[in-house]
Amino acid sequence: MSTRRLLSPRGWAVLAALAAVWLLGVPLLHLALPAGHPLHLSEFYVGLLGKFACYAICALAIDLIWGFTGILSLGHGLFFALGGYGMGMYLMRQIGREGQYGSELPDFMVFLNWQELPWHWALSDSLLAQLFLALAIPAALAAVFGWFAFRSRIQGVYFSIITQALTVAAMLLFFRNETGFGGNNGFTDFKRLAGLNLQLPTVKLALCLASGLALLGCYLLARWLTQGRYGRLLLAVRDAESRLRFCGYDPVAYKLSIWVLSATMCALAGVLYVPQVGIINPSEMSPAASIEMAIWAAVGGRGTLIGPILGAFFVNGGKSVFTAWLPEAWLFVLGGLFIAVTLFLPRGLIGLINRKERP
Repeated sequence: MSTRRLLSPRGWAVLAALAAVWLLGVPLLHLALPAGHPLHLSEFYVGLLGKFACYAICALAIDLIWGFTGILSLGHGLFFALGGYGMGMYLMRQIGREGQYGSELPDFMVFLNWQELPWHWALSDSLLAQLFLALAIPAALAAVFGWFAFRSRIQGVYFSIITQALTVAAMLLFFRNETGFGGNNGFTDFKRLAGLNLQLPTVKLALCLASGLALLGCYLLARWLTQGRYGRLLLAVRDAESRLRFCGYDPVAYKLSIWVLSATMCALAGVLYVPQVGIINPSEMSPAASIEMAIWAAVGGRGTLIGPILGAFFVNGGKSVFTAWLPEAWLFVLGGLFIAVTLFLPRGLIGLINRKERP
């Protein structure tokens, strides 16, 4: 009986080298080298790397459903934001009486004349409870939505439109002040996480490293799932769903399971993202945010796992550069990049790299 390898020896070596750079190189460049050193990694870039790792988890999640299963979601920003709001609720409670109004209630609730916490904030002072809810609620929402959509055999562009409509509806709901999620401004002014000051360089570094470890874990899980029989069935759903159904398999079960896993991965990215950027608001649910996730996967090379990760770092790195130099031109650059990849690099950046490595 043959055994499948998760990675080749070369793959493990590359992965170990990248993990060493992230877990050892980043701390050394940030803490060991003085601020004036040319190789010193500032707090800004540490936070930027942590954000990029969170984005890469989202791109990987999109690749599982789009690249391997043929399901294009334009609404995964919803699951990312729900995970962020779950963590943000805990962080708001950790402010305590250090807010502007000196109340145990979050500042926005005092401003709106709330007298007590709403029912859905009941467990918000517990980190473990909020971590569980931040992952469980997006997963449950994805399960309910996916069950109805997949059972109804909604596919293609219709499914993409429905996912975007769901995200827009949630965004409009979170904009309302009476929902208890901060309205237009959302949550901000975070101070502590598990009793630790979020402004400390070591805490920011720890969050960056945790984001990298989460990305590594998600990649290995996705690799393990797609290398075996389950992965072959996902490809069959993508390429010939009707034939798969004729062979006696139920595509709904496979589509629903990978859909829920993908949503949960996005929620995890949101949980890690919020303490690092210091804010979460309904703009994270905007259609543009979800479309960008699909662009990361397409630019990197969908159906490859490593490609979308590369695409997330590449696109967001370019965004950081262009928004600093030519902020008004970034959207045109992003659109042009997507068109160029579609026309000239259908397999994305990873396809270009593989082509160069061939003799």
